[in-house]
Amino acid sequence: MPNNIKQDQHVKTLTLHSEADTQRLAVQLAALPLSGSVWLSGDLGAGKTTLTRYWLQALGHTGAVKSPTYTLVEPYSIEQKDGSIKPVYHADLYRLQDPEELSFIGFDEYLDEANALVIIEWASRADSYLPPPSLFIDMTQADRDDNDKEARQVELRLSKAGQAQGLDLSSLNL
Repeated sequence: MPNNIKQDQHVKTLTLHSEADTQRLAVQLAALPLSGSVWLSGDLGAGKTTLTRYWLQALGHTGAVKSPTYTLVEPYSIEQKDGSIKPVYHADLYRLQDPEELSFIGFDEYLDEANALVIIEWASRADSYLPPPSLFIDMTQADRDDNDKEARQVELRLSKAGQAQGLDLSSLNL
């Protein structure tokens, strides 16, 4: 199991060797009955926005996926197979100057919306303001060799809120 460095139902570490691996992970994340917030962390260029784009597509979004770098939040209403609408918000807090800015744009409403999924890049810039997420995803560039320059290491970790939702990461595999 070379891709599964650490594995249990609450923590999973995977190595993404390609964009296709990122897409496969996104499809598996979309299959989880996840609501609340997900905090995506990692250096610039680690693949956070790419993962989010594939995740939105796997949830059923068919249009363009805009980066919320300047708008802070991009909302999506994604029709599910059963006809219901899944509200998904993609936030990028990289340019956030002060966590208080989130109250001015009504960010709390996204977090309070029933069944909503709020995917937050750079959540650490407002961790004192935000409630704990359901899931932490940390993306880092893996130790590289000349044959695998694109490799990314991804650690997925459920918080107590995620565990209370009954989420299980052990099924995630590449």
